[in-house]
Amino acid sequence: MTSIAIVGPGAIGGTLAAWLSQDKRFEIALCARTPLVDLVVETPQGTLRATPTVWTDPAQAKLVDWVLIATKTYSADTTRPWLERLVGPQTRVAIIQNGVEQVRLFEHMVPAERLVPVMINLPAARSAPGRIVQSRDGIIAVPSGANGEDFAALFDHTNIAAKAHADFVSQLWVKLCGNCASIVPALTLRATGPVWSADMEAIVRALAEECAAVGRAEGAEIAQSVVESTVAAMQGMKEGSVGGSIHADRLAGNPMEVDARNGVIVRLGEKHGIPTPANRMLVTLLAASASPWVQATEAR
Repeated sequence: MTSIAIVGPGAIGGTLAAWLSQDKRFEIALCARTPLVDLVVETPQGTLRATPTVWTDPAQAKLVDWVLIATKTYSADTTRPWLERLVGPQTRVAIIQNGVEQVRLFEHMVPAERLVPVMINLPAARSAPGRIVQSRDGIIAVPSGANGEDFAALFDHTNIAAKAHADFVSQLWVKLCGNCASIVPALTLRATGPVWSADMEAIVRALAEECAAVGRAEGAEIAQSVVESTVAAMQGMKEGSVGGSIHADRLAGNPMEVDARNGVIVRLGEKHGIPTPANRMLVTLLAASASPWVQATEAR
């Protein structure tokens, strides 16, 4: 039996746990801050129910074959107590997080050769602990090679399409180009479609163009159609809709993954000598406008 521990059973982690729990070859454990009785996930194929083992203290954990990290990027170092208990000589760690720097965030805790960076597109929202709605079928991309292919194989009996890619870098950057414009509704706290204008389009286009330029410098292949689809998605965003997790986090008063989604474009742009004024400006403005929200959250 293959043992799998999932650190961070939120919308993504909980959905993956529910799908994997349907395969009796797997022993699933959730590493959570608060106890969960069970998982109930509404999917396009129907309701999934699961009762995985739940550990709320790293002292309860044991060595496993796979660790799936599904926390926010800014919580990477908080997983160390779990990793110290879960990771043995043969354990592999899949990092299911936003951005393009999954390995960098964890290679000081786990040998890089046992880290599997994961690109995931899995629309899901949590309404309560253990209660999740998955709105569309999911897609997972991992690097080619034994580790990536073994990870993808875990999902063979699910409706999540997991595949190893020789050009994994492009998979990461194409997704980031689609996500980077979500900083606009996170900053304005409203959908972009109803306030669309030539000036708004120029801002969104600049964010995506800068991301694409930096991604190409990092070795990714990014077609111009990726930029155009990002602009079209933001133009079509309807009043009252939420523009991705960064927007949802700000609405909830939670810390946001600004660095993983836009700050990284600025930082790597500097590395390659590529100007990123649009991303730099909005990162600066969002940090300034959101700081009271973050401080209030952390004080509670």
